[in-house]
Amino acid sequence: MKNPFSLEGKVALITGASYGIGFAIANAMHEAGATIVFNDINQEKVDLGIKAYAEKGIQAHGYVCDVTKEDQVQAMVAKIEEEVGVIDILVNNAGIIKRIPMCEMTADQFRQVVDVDLNAPFIVSKAVIPSMIKKGHGKIINICSMMSELGRETVSAYAAAKGGLKMLTKNICSEYGEYNIQCNGIGPGYIATPQTAPLREKQPDGSMHPFDSFIRAKTPAGRWGEAEDLGGPAVFLASDASNFVNGHILYVDGGILAYIGKQPQ
Repeated sequence: MKNPFSLEGKVALITGASYGIGFAIANAMHEAGATIVFNDINQEKVDLGIKAYAEKGIQAHGYVCDVTKEDQVQAMVAKIEEEVGVIDILVNNAGIIKRIPMCEMTADQFRQVVDVDLNAPFIVSKAVIPSMIKKGHGKIINICSMMSELGRETVSAYAAAKGGLKMLTKNICSEYGEYNIQCNGIGPGYIATPQTAPLREKQPDGSMHPFDSFIRAKTPAGRWGEAEDLGGPAVFLASDASNFVNGHILYVDGGILAYIGKQPQ
């Protein structure tokens, strides 16, 4: 009986996957049989990504592309189709965050976050959908966030973009589900990555960062997530096992969104 979780013969494009969450998702998809394609914004980062994949025995295909530029994205997708094959799986992973209080954030800073975290997934999805329609199937996975549901101090642009990405996910499902394209999201909780490293640094007195203690207390699992925790959910949403799952956001957060927190002593 065919393994419904197999990605054998599939081409997976994971944006911004030189390291971190995207890299972990790409590794999991490779283990499930997919051919891995990724991009980054310059050649140096692409080369570092190629090297990191090679160290794990993965022959990944890397491309230089700014995913906020529609002409670059269209050219990259055409090149991938020519050199590797039609993209079966797209993971819109590339993203940035600026932790700045709203009234101190400039409009240009706000626009930059929205451009990378929301406009880029629109641009890349738009580029791959036509070939998915022709092929008769496709999987799009948007890396959303708990900030798709919640607000917090200093992340107004990020929360606005990720909330928009949640709704873009639902709308792609609504428009293209009839073509056997499933578009879902993954909403990571607090994951131990270079992006969140400043929130986990020890203080000068040796104590943990207050935010680190806060997150551990708010998470029923009692820990930060690891990038590898996202691999299984990503493979599920990329595989035939999820063919009737569409427009859904799967939160991988250790239970934090389900938990009101402990009563103060």
